Amino acid sequence: MAIDPTASGLLVIDKPAGLTSQQVVSRVKRALGVRKAGHAGTLDPMATGVLVVGIGRATRLLGYLLGQDKQYRATIRLGMATVTDDAEGDPITAPTDATGLDAARIAQAMSGYLGEISQVPSAVSAVKVDGKRAYARVRAGEDVQLKARQVRLSRFDLLACRKSPPFTDVDVLVDCSSGTYIRALARDIGNDLGVGGHLRALRRTQVGAFGLAAATGIPDPASPPALISLEECTRWLFDTLDVDAEAAADIRYGRAIGVRVPADPTAVFSDGSFLALYRPAGGGSAPVAVFVG
Repeated sequence: MAIDPTASGLLVIDKPAGLTSQQVVSRVKRALGVRKAGHAGTLDPMATGVLVVGIGRATRLLGYLLGQDKQYRATIRLGMATVTDDAEGDPITAPTDATGLDAARIAQAMSGYLGEISQVPSAVSAVKVDGKRAYARVRAGEDVQLKARQVRLSRFDLLACRKSPPFTDVDVLVDCSSGTYIRALARDIGNDLGVGGHLRALRRTQVGAFGLAAATGIPDPASPPALISLEECTRWLFDTLDVDAEAAADIRYGRAIGVRVPADPTAVFSDGSFLALYRPAGGGSAPVAVFVG
């Protein structure tokens, strides 16, 4: 049985391998019987794990979720570079024997990527170049050179090393800022060690406050899961302010209010209900996005 087609909220999906993020959104829409849905942060088809899907009015919050820190578990294969920097791409060169690399040497190379780093995204990525996705330009035969961008790694742990001659497979745990490409990390670590590298497996375990513990599979139309409400998710994402009925009436019409909110943006509530996002303006506050009317 489908949910109320006017419902709004978030759903945390444990994305299976083999589907694009947009294919997952399409299946969620069909399963729930809703018309409006989107996702926060693309996962490649080979990747699994946390994909936050917004339903109805909650799609307006997805842009804020895109900027949240993320956590990944990944397997890097050392000993071969590929065109796409992952296991789905063709090899660039013949395999190199990487079995002589020990955990200490690999961990030392990884340590250089902690903190703020300058990273060149993988050429086969969703980064736009003159309005066109980089991967589309690569597939059209163009030579794509992307600019480096600043990203941040707060954690880059080596969990395990396995020899699979001529390769060495490395399991890692990464806590990073939005915009970090794990494929690019695999490429760069392989280059630093002189053997080439690519991403063999990727699982996203966290997006901001949303982790695998809250995740579900693609919904079954016969027993759709409960959505995470706008009230719950906005309290996780933003500073909050509760206002009285008079201010709430102004907010419903998208008017400025005389109360100054603590942050840009701030989630504004009245009687426990989420009303809008506001920002400081002058001696009061101005609307960023109104969710009721």
